[in-house]
Amino acid sequence: MLRTIAVIALKGGSGKTTLATHCALAAHLRGIDTLVVDIDPQGSATQVLGARAGAGPDCAPASASGLLAAQIDAVYSQKQLLIIDTPAGVVEDVAEAIVLADFAVMVVRPTLLDLAALARTLALVRRLGKPSIVVVNQAPAPRGGVESPLVRRALRALEYMRVPVAPHIVRLRTTYQTALETGRSAEEMSDPGAAKEIAALWEFIAVEAAAAPE
Repeated sequence: MLRTIAVIALKGGSGKTTLATHCALAAHLRGIDTLVVDIDPQGSATQVLGARAGAGPDCAPASASGLLAAQIDAVYSQKQLLIIDTPAGVVEDVAEAIVLADFAVMVVRPTLLDLAALARTLALVRRLGKPSIVVVNQAPAPRGGVESPLVRRALRALEYMRVPVAPHIVRLRTTYQTALETGRSAEEMSDPGAAKEIAALWEFIAVEAAAAPE
């Protein structure tokens, strides 16, 4: 059975493509036959996965209008997972991805501008009635086990917005970018902290997406 996950953020620079490709790579590394459909005109996911040496998740660039055809092809090809990397700011395209998805992953940095943009994304997801979570991305690391004021404020704001938040925060690490330069996941690099973050986050997303109604 095919599961479809849309990775979305209406504000650019959130790290949406980084998260989408890392989820696809995490699934691939666990033996899940995965297809990424890249509807972002920048084509970053296509470039990242195209740079990978050896086996990896399949990736196909498409327009939002071609999403349904790509999803049907994935079913006929017996893919197990379809991840949609969406464009920032194009509400109509993002809405199309959400409609076809079983589950939405909203990506937000712990900044005021990102949280303001999340309100629009959240309204769209709720209007379309899709199960979803928010992933806090590019967050500074805690010091002495204490989250920074920036992260604490963001978490309070998300609580106020009554959104489900993934319990695993993705930290601001150069490993995520350097890994993608060669189409690899942080799990394939030498940074155990980044590998642990991605593994835990993907396991959580996989469980939540599997529990979403068809």
